[in-house]
Order: sequence, then structure tokens, then C-alpha cells
Amino acid sequence: MPKTKKAKNEQAATASDASSRAKSQVKSSGQASVQSSADSQKTQLMTEVKSPKMSKKARAADEKGLDFARAWVEFPDPADDEQVFRCDLTWLTSRWNCIFGSGCQGIQAGRADDGCCTLGAHFSDEDDEKRVAGHVARLTPEIWQFHDEGTEHGWISEDEDGDRQTRPYQGSCIFQNRPGFAGGAGCSLHILAIKEGREPLETKPDVCWQLPVRRTYEWIDRPDDTRVLQVSIGEYDRRGWGPGGHDLHWWCTSATSAHGAGDPVYVSYGPELTEMMGKAGYDRLVELCEERLASQLPLLAPHPADPVG
Repeated sequence: MPKTKKAKNEQAATASDASSRAKSQVKSSGQASVQSSADSQKTQLMTEVKSPKMSKKARAADEKGLDFARAWVEFPDPADDEQVFRCDLTWLTSRWNCIFGSGCQGIQAGRADDGCCTLGAHFSDEDDEKRVAGHVARLTPEIWQFHDEGTEHGWISEDEDGDRQTRPYQGSCIFQNRPGFAGGAGCSLHILAIKEGREPLETKPDVCWQLPVRRTYEWIDRPDDTRVLQVSIGEYDRRGWGPGGHDLHWWCTSATSAHGAGDPVYVSYGPELTEMMGKAGYDRLVELCEERLASQLPLLAPHPADPVG
């Protein structure tokens, strides 16, 4: 997968990247068609997952909405003079972190332990599927709960439009180990990466490791008749899923329960952002994020879900 997937034409440039091209929209029924990264497993394997359930009122209070002031920065790609990055500093300097297994309410009611892995992940393209297949071949029954099922009956299925995805099985993605499994609960491909000393983005489908960062492309025509490709890096909020995103049981990016005192997103998602932007682009982003955080408080346009003070 290239560091930055440059759009080849205007149609491609105005579309989202892997997460939307891979049909990461929620269907109008409110069901989701992607799997997301269980990044709380980056430093340890989980053998049990138990997310305390919130009441409907508590969930509503937890999420801080979609419309609030944001601080954006635009800068040229140091590695490509025909490309500029437009980055949401409000999101990238926020204290969001994945709370899979430690408070995540899940995108589907009654299935909090699935996180956002309920219906599996659509592949962004053939290369994505082929790359994942190479890692699936190394999964063992000790770290993949449904190894026998997946090996015998397959781990790929097609949706109603004929698009290929990881197969849903018994209510969630077939790679999703359920709570109580001795090899660790959560994504078996994620667990494989941790055991092998890899970044999870190497083993998981594109859409899984990119969430909840959203990358989109747009060609910009300038007054001097030049064109640049604008690559936007921002928050994958409910709107990013399409109309059905509003029907999700719960979504984490604007939830106070998922914003704490840990590293800001630009740090905790450093490997993913480097893969999406290239090293030079990411290094420049880090400089700008650090300048923002070093500025005199209070910050301009902080994320409303972040802790106060």
C-alpha cells in the first residue's frame, strides 16, 4: 500500500479513500459494514472483554454532537509539490483513545463486546484482500477462535452488491474473538500483529486500521490555473458513515468516555498517520500539532469531548 494513495482523476479525488471506497458506510437500517481497529490492544493482549452498559440517557449525554468549532491547518506535502494536506488539529490534538473492552458501547445495541466489528470489513481493493490473506495464512487456532470454521468454510463473503468483505459469523466479524477466548478477545489479526512485533496496520484490512481517522481527496483549482490535490485528514464522525451513521447505537469519536489523559491522536496514531501521509508529511504534521499544544492556553477550538483543564 503506497504511503499516500494519490487520486488518478477528478472522480477519484472527490471520493474518500479506503474507508469510504470500501463501503464503510452504515446501511440505512443503521447496521455498519466495517470493522475498526481495537487499538487498546496495542500494548497488551486482552483475555476478557467486559464493557459496562450505558443507559440511553447516559449514551446521549456522552456524545458531544457533530457541529462545533474546529481548527484546521493546510500545508504543502514536503514529498510532493502537487499535493497539499489539510488537517483537523482539533481532532488530531484531541485525547481520544480506543476504549474497546473498557467502556466501548458498540455500534449495534446489545453487542458492546463487538465494538465496531459487528459486520466485518469491506476490502478497499484486490491488493488489500491479497495482503490480508497472506497474514490470515499465519493465524493459528491458539489466536483465532474461529480458525477451523474460517479454514474449512472460508473467511470472505460478498454483500448484496457483490463487494467482497471479511465474513460475518455468529453476529460479528469472523476474525473477532469473543470474550473468554483463551487467545485473547478482539481482532485475531490485531493479536497476530502484536505477537509478531508488527504494527496492526500491517495485518488488518485498510478500513480497519484507518478508523477513526478519515482521509479524503479533492482537486483544487487555483486562480493561477494550477491544480493541487488536497488530502484532508480528519475525524471519522457519524457523518462519515453516510446517512445511516446517525442510527449507530453509539460512536466514540465525540464521546467523553473515549477522551482521557493519554497521548493525543497525532501521537497514538503515529504509525497509521505515517502510512496515510508519508513520513515527511507526518513529520510536518507533528511539528504543527506540537506548536498548537505549546501555544498559550486555552487552545483555540478544543475538542468538546476532551477533559477540561
